[in-house]
Amino acid sequence: MNAETLTKIRRLNIATHRDLGYFFSSLIIIYCISGIALNHVNEWNPDFIIEKRSVSIEKRFAPTLTQELIQELTAQVGESSYKVYDAPTPNRVKIYFDNASLLVDFNEGIGIYEKVSRRPIFYESNLLHRNSIRGWKWASDVFAVMLILISITGIFVLRGKKGISGRGKWLIAAGTLPPLIVLILNEVL
Repeated sequence: MNAETLTKIRRLNIATHRDLGYFFSSLIIIYCISGIALNHVNEWNPDFIIEKRSVSIEKRFAPTLTQELIQELTAQVGESSYKVYDAPTPNRVKIYFDNASLLVDFNEGIGIYEKVSRRPIFYESNLLHRNSIRGWKWASDVFAVMLILISITGIFVLRGKKGISGRGKWLIAAGTLPPLIVLILNEVL
């Protein structure tokens, strides 16, 4: 290849790397934030905020279930209406609301109110990351291919001692070590 052709290929490589990098930067950040959140799923719930509080139930309430009693208990936790309720035992009632519930123990005079709400930003980004949206897996596959292309074009952006023929080859080799070490340790341990 002559110098002019190499220059054109180099310019195309840099433009491809730059433009794909800009275009996919938002999705890369979303996937990174979601990936960190999902890595720690055993330490917190990255999708939902679960608010739990105890409620003191007035002694005047008797365990005889009536619509009025359910409505009063509903109002006591700040809900306007309930969906359904059931009595798992004679002295307990569980009332279900939109995204919340109240479990009342009449013997103890205590209710446990639980409210579930979506964790902002994380819920939506986790939907994308887990491919939970119909048809998104194809967009995710295209994104993965584009990340490969961004990585490959990035390898050839710099020339000389800072590029692939210089320290770049050593950095690429070093980048393969962490996953290899983890895989080897996983097999040994």
